[in-house]
Amino acid sequence: MAGTLVTSDETSFDVLIIGAGISGINAAYRLRQSFPQYRYAILEARDRIGGTWDLFRYPGIRSDSDLYTFGFSWYPWNRSNPIGEGKDILAYLQDAMTTHSISPHVLFQHRVLSVEWDQRSWTVNIQHDGSQFQYTAKFLIFGTGYYDYNEPLAAEIPGIENFKGNVIHPQFWPEDFDYTDKNIVVIGSGATAVTLVPKLAEKADSVTMLQRSPSYLAVVMNRYNGGWLSRILPTMIYYYINRLKNLVFDRVLFAFCKTYPNAARNMFQKGLLKHLPPGYPLSPNFKPRYNPWEQRLCVSPNGDFFAALRSGKAHVETGYIETVDSDGIQLKSGKKLSADTIVTATGLKIQFVGGIPIIVNGEKIDPSEKHMWNGFMLQDMPNAAIMLGYTNASWTLGADASMSSICRLLKLMERKGYTVACPTLKDSSNLEPRPLLDLTSNYIKHAQSVPRAASLRPWMGRTNYFSDLWFATFGNITNGLTLSA
Repeated sequence: MAGTLVTSDETSFDVLIIGAGISGINAAYRLRQSFPQYRYAILEARDRIGGTWDLFRYPGIRSDSDLYTFGFSWYPWNRSNPIGEGKDILAYLQDAMTTHSISPHVLFQHRVLSVEWDQRSWTVNIQHDGSQFQYTAKFLIFGTGYYDYNEPLAAEIPGIENFKGNVIHPQFWPEDFDYTDKNIVVIGSGATAVTLVPKLAEKADSVTMLQRSPSYLAVVMNRYNGGWLSRILPTMIYYYINRLKNLVFDRVLFAFCKTYPNAARNMFQKGLLKHLPPGYPLSPNFKPRYNPWEQRLCVSPNGDFFAALRSGKAHVETGYIETVDSDGIQLKSGKKLSADTIVTATGLKIQFVGGIPIIVNGEKIDPSEKHMWNGFMLQDMPNAAIMLGYTNASWTLGADASMSSICRLLKLMERKGYTVACPTLKDSSNLEPRPLLDLTSNYIKHAQSVPRAASLRPWMGRTNYFSDLWFATFGNITNGLTLSA
């Protein structure tokens, strides 16, 4: 089906999608498949698609989930490497949009300043080309992710202002920065640091990852040879077998880690021994203080992180910073790490719904005072859905399960003649509180404006793909929801 070109002079829509990243693109596809008659547009504040995958340009940026589950089920990842680099993910997203005629529906450089609900529809206040104007929509979908694109997570690094070399945050990596023969310290131990270290070590003189506490790190093979099964099965069937295999494996691994944390800890640590340099001790650099999957698991495709360690150009140091001086970092242990470049891979700042002010019937909504309804709608916020992924699996799976529920809800509204659907909670005193984002990572601990969750539907957060997909197909879609004509 050919796409219909959307132009800036159209002002009234059935659905507006905010954000042209993975969540927004997936929402557009699902919407078109279920409601080809709907007028919709994707509002993108920047001038390119991709969201995080276009914004972040640090060396080696890649997915930390396999693309068989991180990619779209309706547009299979067609490369042999399940862990994809940023540029390849961007090309994949563009191909998916072009193939399914989504591109004509994107309005670039359309920044949403605020959204206002008044009885029956949303008014979306837009800034474009120095002018401000308004669109209206019957339904909103926030595909804004949950990172602040303009400001990283603040980290207190004593004396950093005294450093005379380069200080770089990965979120704002200078495109012209040449790290050849540099002596670099990367502060952090999460996925960004684990990605940066081996890539920087290819050209730098020395790269040291400085961490206060280690993360769990697993080596994954980043190429499928296929074998005999790929030769006898059609490509699409083989793809879906790989996708299902990864879905089940990831879920079983997570359940194992949560149920048997000590056994899981031993499993991960034994797995590292064959990749570390000979005689390299696990403690303190590779023995985390927390249990597996209390924070997100880091991956090393084809063992690249450990290959950098074995080369002698990459190093790991565990300790606390006393101060930063002009030419390096003084640790509380007394050790000095000399450097001409410091990379602060200390985390990203959580920002719910892109920080967009939400006004409902004249009152501003504070998301942190509200509960999430089934993980994708906000209490007291009518006709609006918020795309959130999983913290313990691929982001796209959560966003897609949410869209399946949204399409089912919209079909119910059409069938019954409802025009408004609003999650309503009359009494929260009997709800057992649960975190919406169930990790202990530093960036989540410091998150603000994040809604609440509870232990039971309809106020529980994301659980897992299989149960969420079951709910999207068979669950009680009206429990906790006020519907009106």
